[in-house]
Amino acid sequence: MRRSEINSVLREADAFVRSFGFALPPFADWPPARFAAERARIADLMEARLGWDVTDYGLGRFDAVGLVLFTLRNGRKQDLARGRGMLYAEKLMIVGHDQLGPMHRHDVKAEDIIVRGARDGARLALQLFAPAPDGSIDRTALVRVPCDGVMREVEAGGVVTLGPGESITLMPGVWHAFWGEAGDVLVGEVSTVNDDETDNVFEDPVGRFPTIEEDEAPWRLLVGDYGRLDAFA
Repeated sequence: MRRSEINSVLREADAFVRSFGFALPPFADWPPARFAAERARIADLMEARLGWDVTDYGLGRFDAVGLVLFTLRNGRKQDLARGRGMLYAEKLMIVGHDQLGPMHRHDVKAEDIIVRGARDGARLALQLFAPAPDGSIDRTALVRVPCDGVMREVEAGGVVTLGPGESITLMPGVWHAFWGEAGDVLVGEVSTVNDDETDNVFEDPVGRFPTIEEDEAPWRLLVGDYGRLDAFA
């Protein structure tokens, strides 16, 4: 993705989130130089990869296959191993109209996907498959998923749609793809500790993070930029 495209996407995303009255944390507004100046004080923030994230899954077709995220909080993988500490994460996601989040599963993360806001009747659509014993997609088995605490059975490849305030719980292994139906949707995610480097298993070979062409200065940094702050000082 071009940095200019990412900048435009982020400006629209920021306005969309705030239009629902959702207040982002102060660092959401920091320019790149502020991150560079504060690096010693925000080491934990950067290690947890809190902040903005834009991906086209390496396909170069963001409007068709892509996602905007903001990670609000995230624990540590080592705490999961000890079974105590900050074992949870929270994100916001903007799922665009007919914009696909590709079919994938998580091996560790359980997640509640919650529709926080939508306009003009838009809904979040999720296509679901159960995992086979080897972890691959079972294209025949029913999928059992709680929706706001009520267990539902969905046929293999069935689609669940959610409106504002509704949620679905996806346990590790459940295959899912998603998109906005009839409009853009503001989605919350409350989950086990999030590890985007190793805990996303995609059906098709795609990348989790974009390759960025630096055609202009960044308006806001992405979590993937934190490892090269000197470039933005």
